[in-house]
Amino acid sequence: MITGGRVRMEDVARQAGVSVATVSKVVNGRYGVSAATTARVHTVIAELGYETSLLARSLRSAHTGILGVLVAEFEPFSTELLKGVSGAMADTDYELLAFAGATHGETVGWERRSLRRLGGTLLDGAIIVTPTVVEPGAAMPVVAIDPHTGSHDVPTVESDNVGGARSAVEHLVGMGHTRIGMIRGREDLESARLREQGFRQAMAAAGLRVDETLLATGSFRAESAVGPAHLILDRKDRPTAVFAANDLMALRTVEVARQLGLRVPQDLSVVGFDNVPESAVSEPALTTVAQPLRDLGRTALDMLLTLLAGEELERTHVRLQTRLVTRASTAPPGPEGPR
Repeated sequence: MITGGRVRMEDVARQAGVSVATVSKVVNGRYGVSAATTARVHTVIAELGYETSLLARSLRSAHTGILGVLVAEFEPFSTELLKGVSGAMADTDYELLAFAGATHGETVGWERRSLRRLGGTLLDGAIIVTPTVVEPGAAMPVVAIDPHTGSHDVPTVESDNVGGARSAVEHLVGMGHTRIGMIRGREDLESARLREQGFRQAMAAAGLRVDETLLATGSFRAESAVGPAHLILDRKDRPTAVFAANDLMALRTVEVARQLGLRVPQDLSVVGFDNVPESAVSEPALTTVAQPLRDLGRTALDMLLTLLAGEELERTHVRLQTRLVTRASTAPPGPEGPR
């Protein structure tokens, strides 16, 4: 009976009444062991919870059976993507490793460091989420989700950022809003630039002038919206509606509006982007552009599995559709306008 510590191959051999060499053959699927002995060894392995070393496994067979999802940090967006990947893993023979790379305060290049650390000996392939570098130089198949700089040589999956932002603004215009502000995402992210592009396209199509003083920039993190929201809302000629480039900034904008004595949606309509779970349970529930977050994860996994099988992808750059989810944070502008 093993009472503590890591189970070793010697422990399996002792309990199964066979040699270490026999256990090694069973673990590695080699010939020369009877069916009865193989079954007994597998039973003991299950009872003891024995796991071979991933490093040793990779040195023996040139693969580990492990796929990685690499993110800069675990937050609602990446967590939903991870759920999509893990849900689709059930039909594969692979196991999943989720890894948050140490950025050391840097916003560029974290994925290269992570892939160097994990690739080759620990992972057979990787999905990297919002990578800052789309040519990570990995010696293994890699698929990128929502890359900072757009699609390049590495296969990529993203949502229709332009169309999604356009639908958000069209929704506000359709309600009668003409003075609309925006809290943009990080300027170095392609998705942020595309969402601003969709915002401007919708305003132009409606014949509305963009007031540049009603545009401010956050970083996609909730706290980054506080300053921009105050800048846009704490003024006499404030907008009647704000489109935030993601849900976390939109939800924090609602909080700032309350602090300033504004009611949402009576005095201010707010729209977000992503449709993370928090958006549906906020007060009021947030109108947002839904990215198919779990589908993004599933699609990336399908592409990675195709590459691992040595097959060619039908499409190397996939764009999934978004949809507007209308909830309680938007309404027609009040008759009095900005107060």
